Amino acid sequence: MFTPIRARRLTLRPVTMADLEDVYAYQRRPDVCRWMLGSEPRSREQSQKSVAAMTGEDGLRVEGDVLSLAAEANGRVTGTVELVWRSRADQTAEIGYVFNPEFSGQGLATEAVGALLGWGFEEFGLHRVYGRCHAGNEASARLMTRLGMRCEARHVESYLFRGEWADRFVFAMLAREWLSRSAALAG
Repeated sequence: MFTPIRARRLTLRPVTMADLEDVYAYQRRPDVCRWMLGSEPRSREQSQKSVAAMTGEDGLRVEGDVLSLAAEANGRVTGTVELVWRSRADQTAEIGYVFNPEFSGQGLATEAVGALLGWGFEEFGLHRVYGRCHAGNEASARLMTRLGMRCEARHVESYLFRGEWADRFVFAMLAREWLSRSAALAG
């Protein structure tokens, strides 16, 4: 059973069906789905299926597993964060996140993603974590930059996005970089 991660203002915990209304509140928004591959604003029924799928993503047991966590602040789910275990041999995972714009500008997304990065490096023993985003998704790129992840690549016209070739940024961070940054912030 996954032990919730407590951050300064929020808790990261496994998603439950009780989170449906909060998740649906942002999954139905066009501005949230704008940068998500193959995703349009969801109906309540589609969000229910999405939340049901996330409830099964409650741990990293084998390579390929996804850990999806609700970011809860003041009794509301502000978004979800996930870690996808990409390689056991390389100790690598991919981070992802979706947040309700209703809570933007408060630093909650940065705090949540940072808490999951910390768990991945400090508790799970990852060597490297990377994140990807559409090159036009400036908010996502800024979030990863704020956390100290470096932009390692711009993959030009690397995937089909809404019927057109699109560029993708790849950001990454190593465990030693995270630990060094954490020590500097604490000291």
